[in-house]
Amino acid sequence: MKRIALFFLLASSLGSYAQRNLNLEETVFGPRTYAPTSIVGASWIPKSSTISYLDKSYQNLLSKSSTNNWSETTLASKADLETALKAAIPNDAFSLRMFPFEYKWHDGNSLLLQVEGKDKTYTVTYNIQSKTIESFIGNDNKGANREVSSDFSKIAYLVENNIEIIDKNGKITAVTDDSNKGIVNGSDYTHRQEFGIKKGMWWSNQNDKLLYYRKDETMVANYPLPQWSSRIADIKWIKYPMAGQKSEEVSLVVYDTKTGQKVTLQTGEHTEQYLTMVTWDPSGKYIYVGLLNRGQNDLKVNKYNAENGSLIKTLFEETATTWVEPESPLTFLPNKPDQFLYQSDKDGYNQLYLYNTNGNLIKKLGYKDIVMETLLDFSADGNKVSYTGVTNNGLDRQLFEVDLKSGKTIQLTHESGMHHAALSDDGKYIYDQYSNLKTPNKVQIKNVKSAKETTLVNAENPFTGKINDPKIEFVQLTSADGKYPLTGRIIYPNDFDPAKKYPVMYYLYGGSHSQLVSNKWLGGAGYFDMYMAQQGYIVFTMDNRGTNYRGRDFYTATHRNLGQNEMADQMKGIEFLKSKSFVDQQRMGIFGWSFGGFMTTSFMLHHNDIFKAAVAGGPVIDWKYYEVMYGERYMDTPQENPEGYKLTSLLNKANQLKGRLLIIHGAQDPVVVQQNSMEFLEACIKAGKQVDYFLYPTHEHNVMGKDRIHMYEKIADYFNQHLKNPS
Repeated sequence: MKRIALFFLLASSLGSYAQRNLNLEETVFGPRTYAPTSIVGASWIPKSSTISYLDKSYQNLLSKSSTNNWSETTLASKADLETALKAAIPNDAFSLRMFPFEYKWHDGNSLLLQVEGKDKTYTVTYNIQSKTIESFIGNDNKGANREVSSDFSKIAYLVENNIEIIDKNGKITAVTDDSNKGIVNGSDYTHRQEFGIKKGMWWSNQNDKLLYYRKDETMVANYPLPQWSSRIADIKWIKYPMAGQKSEEVSLVVYDTKTGQKVTLQTGEHTEQYLTMVTWDPSGKYIYVGLLNRGQNDLKVNKYNAENGSLIKTLFEETATTWVEPESPLTFLPNKPDQFLYQSDKDGYNQLYLYNTNGNLIKKLGYKDIVMETLLDFSADGNKVSYTGVTNNGLDRQLFEVDLKSGKTIQLTHESGMHHAALSDDGKYIYDQYSNLKTPNKVQIKNVKSAKETTLVNAENPFTGKINDPKIEFVQLTSADGKYPLTGRIIYPNDFDPAKKYPVMYYLYGGSHSQLVSNKWLGGAGYFDMYMAQQGYIVFTMDNRGTNYRGRDFYTATHRNLGQNEMADQMKGIEFLKSKSFVDQQRMGIFGWSFGGFMTTSFMLHHNDIFKAAVAGGPVIDWKYYEVMYGERYMDTPQENPEGYKLTSLLNKANQLKGRLLIIHGAQDPVVVQQNSMEFLEACIKAGKQVDYFLYPTHEHNVMGKDRIHMYEKIADYFNQHLKNPS
């Protein structure tokens, strides 16, 4: 017995030493390998208290229901679906890798699925009771941006820059036939997908009219992206409207499938405006469009006649001294077709407003200082709507429900953390998945009335027994103007000893619509952050003014002077680190990508005595080289804001560079074009400053796939060379 006990003691001891650090490959693929246990693809089945989801193998669709005490049942399988597809569509071939990940419930018995055959992509309705395909419609796999009518009778799709429609009988109709590639129809890449644009075509509720963007970018400057694969290098030309230069001209066109006639909405003569928030009226008679001026400080919500394109009226107007940024289309109430929800931060926080179709404000539906992040579902009777709201100074996400008549709002989830939650159709149950810094993942069903909880998943730490789990803490600081609490995240090295001194990797982004620190598992840290901590670095990150989810005043503080208040706030994080005895102030490095690359380079010039080494990926160097839609929102044009552009440009500050700076750029970057870093290199040469530079020839703005491992190895080696093992 003593020998057996000794064996288990040794095995336990060896097991504890089996834990290791992440390797470089796991910095890219580790999130997949070490993901906490969860439930995938969860969705409430309509008109029921049954939740559906995919099994761990992604081969079967399962369910749990209140009627059987939340026990597990199989609803459908990949094999059954393949059999049904082959029976219904025998002229094509199907070999599904898994049950379709993005499924939707068409009704309580049928699923709406998109599947790919050998020749076509199909939208099908699959009955889980009869295991048969009830209806299907498909188009050639080469067709892009496919939009299926709600009655599944037609699909609109793109072939290069033109729109085609195919009906259930296979008849193809060419909607547009523009031979000039500078005229782009129906593309979701209109206005460079700013202003919440995710679609380029919209079917009316009656499925007889198709509304689409027509983008004329013939007047926009061509920009060259060198291609290195051919014996003689070639050029790929893209359209890239730089700040202050000529931008694209966009219109909205209605195509009538019955008559073949087209009508262009009369959106005015101001051709360099932005058309967004595109929404059909439930009746199909009207179209609502947000007209935003190029200055992005004046938004008109307009109502148009869908028959002749005429402007009926401006429902209301929103202006700002900084910018107005529409992000969502109107949402009509299911039981009141003359009322809709409008999202705006005009009163300080992104919240809901209830309007009627005459443009009259019925009720403000905002709740305290809660920022509405995601609008969810209406209750079965249409009298309430739920949404995900941001709490705890931007760190948490909670589920809220508001009564549209009274305006009363209730918070339905409460545990501190990031909740992904949804109400059942009958409003009786909440499906709630959440994590926080200490909780890898918890999934539960909550009874709204009784508050009884049924736990479906309570995930263990996925690193236990496998990977060294670095200590992560939140740090509370105050913005440079003294107005706002800021949250930082610090990751400590293995076996941290406060009596020792450690090098630092300061990782930042800092730009609009971002958040790097949040109250979820690992605090929002990436696996490369963890890797560097395991290599012996203090890794620190903080969200400054200008980032998201803290209200309008917080993120507009950077207007016309990008990088300045952001650096002032980040200095508070730097001061915090310098106050710690375990930080080696002589071995501090900084790393950021894109806007973070701009911030990294800015620190190496504006505050050049702090960081000994830096890595700037895809950095903006001068905002005059950035595109119109994003750049002019925050900086206005170079003509309107010459002092701001001069102050934020890094070209005229190259002579201030100290320390080691590695710039990484993708040669095919269509977002932050390589001209930014090339111009900075030339400025450094003229100033006699040494810069390290590395180019990824085939990558765009981000280095993806296996090549990302190469990139992280390069960054780690650079910091090790200059910070951890200085020569």
